[in-house]
Amino acid sequence: MMEVNMEVSWLRVLLDNISSYLSISSMDTLYSNPAHKYYTRGEDIAKLLQPVLENLVGSDASPSELLNNGFEELSQYVDELREQFQSWEPLFSRIFYVLQIESLATKLRESSLEVFQLLKHCEQHLPADLVSPSFEDCIELVKLVGRDEVSYTIDLALIDQKEGNGPTSEVLVKIAESVGLRSNQEILIEGVVLASLKENAELTENNTEAEFIEGLISLITHMHDHLTNIKQSQLGCSVPVPPDFRCPLSLELMTDPVIVTSGQTYERAFIEKWFDMGLMVCPKTRQPLTQTSLTPNFIVKAFISNWCESNNVNLPDPLELVQSSQPFPLLLEPASDDDDECDSQPLSLVDESERGSSSSPMKIGGNGRTESLDATKCEKLRQVLSRSVSAPGIVFELDTKTERNTTPPAPAPSPAPADTSVSQARVETVRRLPSARHFHHPGIIPATIRETGSSSSIESEVKKLIEDLKSSSLEAQREATARIRILSRNSTDNRIVIARCGAIDSLVDLLYSTDERIQADAVTCLLNLSINDNNKSVIADSGAIEPLIHVLRTGNQEAKENSAATLFSLSVIEENKTKIGEAGAIEPLVELLGNGSLRGKKDAATALFNLSIHHENKAKVIEAGAVRYLVELMDPAAGMVEKAVVVLANLATVKEGKVAIGEEGGIPVLVEVVELGSARGKENATAALLQLSMHSQRFCNSIIREGAIPPLVALTKSGTARAKEKAHNLLKYFKSQKQGQRRG
Repeated sequence: MMEVNMEVSWLRVLLDNISSYLSISSMDTLYSNPAHKYYTRGEDIAKLLQPVLENLVGSDASPSELLNNGFEELSQYVDELREQFQSWEPLFSRIFYVLQIESLATKLRESSLEVFQLLKHCEQHLPADLVSPSFEDCIELVKLVGRDEVSYTIDLALIDQKEGNGPTSEVLVKIAESVGLRSNQEILIEGVVLASLKENAELTENNTEAEFIEGLISLITHMHDHLTNIKQSQLGCSVPVPPDFRCPLSLELMTDPVIVTSGQTYERAFIEKWFDMGLMVCPKTRQPLTQTSLTPNFIVKAFISNWCESNNVNLPDPLELVQSSQPFPLLLEPASDDDDECDSQPLSLVDESERGSSSSPMKIGGNGRTESLDATKCEKLRQVLSRSVSAPGIVFELDTKTERNTTPPAPAPSPAPADTSVSQARVETVRRLPSARHFHHPGIIPATIRETGSSSSIESEVKKLIEDLKSSSLEAQREATARIRILSRNSTDNRIVIARCGAIDSLVDLLYSTDERIQADAVTCLLNLSINDNNKSVIADSGAIEPLIHVLRTGNQEAKENSAATLFSLSVIEENKTKIGEAGAIEPLVELLGNGSLRGKKDAATALFNLSIHHENKAKVIEAGAVRYLVELMDPAAGMVEKAVVVLANLATVKEGKVAIGEEGGIPVLVEVVELGSARGKENATAALLQLSMHSQRFCNSIIREGAIPPLVALTKSGTARAKEKAHNLLKYFKSQKQGQRRG
């Protein structure tokens, strides 16, 4: 059951994580991600959860221990999925990446069902206005979210392959489409990555894992052969082109064949492009290449020339192929069965007009089946998500951060429990999957493009680096902090190893270094390490908060920015909000907000918002002069309107904040956001104006004089559900005040 007046912790973290997850929909790389459909499914669930959880935050009811545990688990899955989608790189293993995303998406689905079921169980203990939409509706809608099993298809293909029955071209195409292998280049890269994983498994004597990967390599080889056959039929030659005359990369006739050190022959332009990607490995044999020297293959060139002359065939221009938009042509034809149609059109919580298909019903796959979602269910789905949900609070979309100009790393979740709803073959596949580190560090092969190694080799290197961190030599410290920064940047496993080896204490000590480079690298290392939730506590417990504040006061621009971001990362833990506020971080954060770079101002705003969730910190933020800077940042030219307005809306919930916003000229800019801002900006600005109006008649009159009524009326018709509610309440308050003045 629900308890009252208990501190909310994981509920807020979950809401933060949901907001961060939804914000990555604007990522340019998301739609090219091989697991994009799973993002859409997670988005569907997140949009069901968000209004319910916001209501709960704004009420007097707090979760019981059981429900709080559910929030914690769900928060973990949402955050892991977000990091996974942000971590995607083209040289990762697509098969393992999609399998892991699928596993996390399944956990998210099941965990959200459990949370809604727990909420339904304690429904009678909740205020009536919190139970909207109904938890029963939410449960049914979560069940409608797609749940097809790519791993199930792969497993059946491996079984058929082992028995000598396949796989069929249809199955190969389905797997390739499911994991985003749509070109010959991607298939060859996947083969190279899998060969590296197999090598790692063999080195660790994990025979079961090696056997499983060997089966996948065989599948990849069949895909390449399938593409080769398709390309043969597309070359338009009256006679079959001899296989040795075609480049294994482009599948085209070679014009300038060259030999690499493995002895294989390729078209020069294509193998050079392969090397430019950092792939120091033979695409066909997958063996490491010690150098990129190319030797012209005059014999093959002469044979090709004679063959073309005899068969009246013109050679293609390889440079045109390389420079075209699709230098490695997409040869896989999408499957036409219902499951694949379902996969390409995952459930999305938008109108059919936005989807671009108003005539056909949506379909949701589940365990290899498809289910038609009729118009009634579609309409019900839209209605549930558009319902107004009554509760105080504000909407925010603040980005968490990893080191600049890097790809956020993937997390290292614990192995997924077997799903009893699929076949025994599926269960066995889960047991055969490579260990977590292979999912995240599929590296190509040793000595090619990766910066990570086996955990034992990394641990050995880190221990040596920690000794250098303690060295009296500044040069040794510079090299060590720079190297740890690299190791911690792109690898969850590395961050775990670095923390386990005890590097955090030494890095904290170096925050006081007088060498700007050492100090900046040390604080960036701690920022990278803090991405891991367990490390957050270790960093805070090591006494890092005061040294981070020292960097915030004295460091160079980069160090200050990353210190602010680290403090935000640590403040995700509820108790750290108090520690950071009491240690004196708010004043230098406000200074960075006012006088830092644009990146620094954004980091400061993010940290200040999170800290001001703790009630006692609000007064400190206001006393430090943040309101003046926040009002200045409401200028659209500053590029920070949404970040500034969400902090102002938070500060407007206390008396000191209301007074400061009014005195610093915040009312005109808030009214301007209601009229011209984004949907979330309008909602938060309206929330702040409502607080100001109820504080004093003077502020209320000022808001009316600034012309707030017309945009508020428009907002009641076209805003978000909560924006409509707040705008309606504010207009109602204006009306009541006017009637009171008449009676007076």
